[in-house]
Amino acid sequence: MIVPEYWAEARLKQRSRRRNVVVRRFGWSDDSPDAAQAHADARAQEAMERILAGEALRRREPKVPYNGAEGVPIREEIVQRHGRSIVSRNSYGALCLNTPDVLFADIDFSDRASGRLRAVVLCLLVVAAIAIGSVKQSLGWGVMATVIALMFGGALANLLYRLSARLRGGTENIARARIAAFVAARPDWHLRVYRTPAGLRVLVMHRRFDPTGDEAAALFEALGSDPMYARMCRRQHCFRARVSPKPWRIGIDRHMRPRPGTWPVSPERMPDRRRWIEGYERVARDHAACRFIEALGSIRTVDDEAGRVMALHDELCQAQRALPIA
Repeated sequence: MIVPEYWAEARLKQRSRRRNVVVRRFGWSDDSPDAAQAHADARAQEAMERILAGEALRRREPKVPYNGAEGVPIREEIVQRHGRSIVSRNSYGALCLNTPDVLFADIDFSDRASGRLRAVVLCLLVVAAIAIGSVKQSLGWGVMATVIALMFGGALANLLYRLSARLRGGTENIARARIAAFVAARPDWHLRVYRTPAGLRVLVMHRRFDPTGDEAAALFEALGSDPMYARMCRRQHCFRARVSPKPWRIGIDRHMRPRPGTWPVSPERMPDRRRWIEGYERVARDHAACRFIEALGSIRTVDDEAGRVMALHDELCQAQRALPIA
């Protein structure tokens, strides 16, 4: 996991085959701005050499905070350091806890069918459309039925999913049953379960995990975690949990300034950013990011680092307080 203190960008321009090749690369460091610039220069030079050798590389890296370019660390303001864990401020102003090996997994409730179910329903409708065309012995009937299937297949899949979820007690019960089944098959595991505004959060307590490893990926798959989150854990080599409210959920409609809030921010724009943060934090203190529900499995088995991260997470989220979650 890397959340650097300093950032820089290097630009190289070189003529090749009667055209100019321009390459830009970011550099980063926890030591100094000069070290970040040296890193940027080295990365730009390496990229230029590979491009001139014929490799198809992106000429410029996007300036994005978290869910962006492969191989670029988390680009967010460091607010606090707690051992190996870092609290950063994301692009819309909320605080996030980043940890290299203590496993968090968020599960969002959804009223939409999975891609797999949508594909199955669509295939069945297309097969039915082809059958209708065959029975009618009419290409027109077959084409019309296929078009209807393609137009309404997704909506039908969503309807079937919502009906199924209702019969099984709702999306929250389904998610909690999935978590319970996961722990039942692994009685030596210890999971803490939290309620978030849009779903559940799981924190694994009995030991630590590699964010790029198969065990973490298997947990994400089994619990139905957001695929984008699972992908970013691999890319950024860390697990992550939002620990303060989303601004729009607590009545703050004005975006953090400057916008976008990608770090670093120029010194002349910092007063605007600080004013926004001060207003946000005044309101945020009356809301929780999540609420603790229960502990499952081998609850006496607690890894030392996981215990420290849990205490920090619960304090920042106000997870044990009777506050509205946002």
